[in-house]
Amino acid sequence: MKNKQAQINDILTDFDSKKFQQDLINWFQQEQRTLPWRDNQDPYRVWVSEIMLQQTKVDTVIPYFNRFIEKFPTPEKLAEADEQEVLKAWEGLGYYSRARNLQNAIREVVSDYGGKVPENADELASLKGVGPYTKGAILSIAYDKPEPAVDGNVMRVLSRILHIEDDIAKQSTKKLFEAIIREVISQEDPSSFNQGLMELGAIVCTPKSPSCMLCPVQEHCRAYHEGAEQKLPVKTKTKKQKKIPYAALLITNDEGEVLIQQRPADGLLANLWEFPMAPLEDIDQEHLPHWFFGEYGMKITPEKTVDHIKHVFSHLIWELEVIVCTTGKGRLDHPRAKFVAIEELEEYPFPVSHQKIAKHCK
Repeated sequence: MKNKQAQINDILTDFDSKKFQQDLINWFQQEQRTLPWRDNQDPYRVWVSEIMLQQTKVDTVIPYFNRFIEKFPTPEKLAEADEQEVLKAWEGLGYYSRARNLQNAIREVVSDYGGKVPENADELASLKGVGPYTKGAILSIAYDKPEPAVDGNVMRVLSRILHIEDDIAKQSTKKLFEAIIREVISQEDPSSFNQGLMELGAIVCTPKSPSCMLCPVQEHCRAYHEGAEQKLPVKTKTKKQKKIPYAALLITNDEGEVLIQQRPADGLLANLWEFPMAPLEDIDQEHLPHWFFGEYGMKITPEKTVDHIKHVFSHLIWELEVIVCTTGKGRLDHPRAKFVAIEELEEYPFPVSHQKIAKHCK
């Protein structure tokens, strides 16, 4: 079996890296989209944008980025903010652990590095939530260091250009692409090179129906010349998502307040707020009052189902049956739950599924 360097040498045989760099960078500098994080190459702004862009479309990120930077314009402002304030600014973007990890890492930057994002690769990689891609993006875009920034977009582009049939779902394949990038990246302008690959994957070399006729590096693309661009990249399918049905309870008391609870500090949607939920497979509507009394020590009366909401995560699907309930003036003694006035709901960060439930309060 060949070692990795021999494999890379074979892949790059007869590949004109210099001409590829030139064609890609020239195209990017002329055709790049106007995006707010490209206004300057400040490492903090680059970092925030790259975290937001993970698994999220550019058009979705733009308004969030603008509001986030306006609210937390410097590392110091983000470091000193309350986590609930940060989660509220992130509300609707999903993958909330990104926001918590970002804030924790920025706090470390402020305390250990005087608020300056490290340009040392090892120091940067040691920060919470900074993986190889984020590290490479910050170092190349903000500090002009020839570091690979390999994500799904980049692997798709390079798998077609170099006709690589390795499964991009495997970590070993990602490592292979990182090693290839180190060989072909521009030493003079690594920022434009890496951004050019990302931009190419976003607007030309798309997952389905790539626009090969408009591609600035078409002459370098082996898959195009072999008619194999639609077959690449090779990626094994992920496991089927598990469906979990819930009763989501919209509970109001005699004073017109609504009950909300804070999710645990660890795990899915940590520390966000939600309306009480009960797994339907364990509790039917008839038994909801007994379950609720056991959880909260209060009696509820289920009245009607007002909505069915489906929310898809990467690994599971919530199917929420939204049930309006009422309760009396009984005292609530619960460490992570409380009644709030309806107009106060906007002060709390909710996941998207529960934002939809909140609309029924109005």
